[in-house]
Amino acid sequence: MAAESFAAIYARAAERKGGERGLEALVSQPLTPAGVKALSDDRVLSAFTKKVFQSGFVWRVIEQKWPEFEALFFNFEVEKVLLMSDEMLEQRATDKRIVRNLKKVMTIRDNALMLNDIRLSHGSFGKFASQFTGAAVIDLWTHLKKHGARLGGNTGPYALRALGIDTFLLSRDVEGYFRAYDLISGGLTSKQSLTTIANIFADWQAQSGRSLQELSQILAYSCGDNRV
Repeated sequence: MAAESFAAIYARAAERKGGERGLEALVSQPLTPAGVKALSDDRVLSAFTKKVFQSGFVWRVIEQKWPEFEALFFNFEVEKVLLMSDEMLEQRATDKRIVRNLKKVMTIRDNALMLNDIRLSHGSFGKFASQFTGAAVIDLWTHLKKHGARLGGNTGPYALRALGIDTFLLSRDVEGYFRAYDLISGGLTSKQSLTTIANIFADWQAQSGRSLQELSQILAYSCGDNRV
């Protein structure tokens, strides 16, 4: 079975969300390419850390505690985090002001190391990430999974979305669409499935001129249980 045209998906999403005006009010835009390049590495490390801690946990609790995370980890300045010893990290992991999880705390320095490597080769993570447009965004996902700590699965992509970097997300509704139309089989994040999904999103981009973020949101609104 082939994927629908974007026009058909858009029409169904609009019908479900009270018309085009209602749908467009729900759709958000990613950063411009210039905005992505301007991202500071401390904000990138902050976003990565927040999503790592939110994974498998109550997001609201992490949000409430986030100012303390920022304070305890030097506002996620990469150079300062890299100077943190194992003993310092272990001490932070016992602090009641944050969620006490040593393995997740240790990822902060690990991901700072990754960002430092990227900075040495590309100037900043933002400049590096700006290269991965369209279907190539899954290569950025792969880099985060391979070189980062706990940034595989949906964690890395959700962090990219939080930063404003253009990407689709494999939400339950998006996955449901691709399975309902027999466009993928087997594992959602297998190389074959991801390539198929990315290429279909790239085709929808060519049809619509919209960002991956918009397309992903509109697709999700077109299916599942999220009617008005």
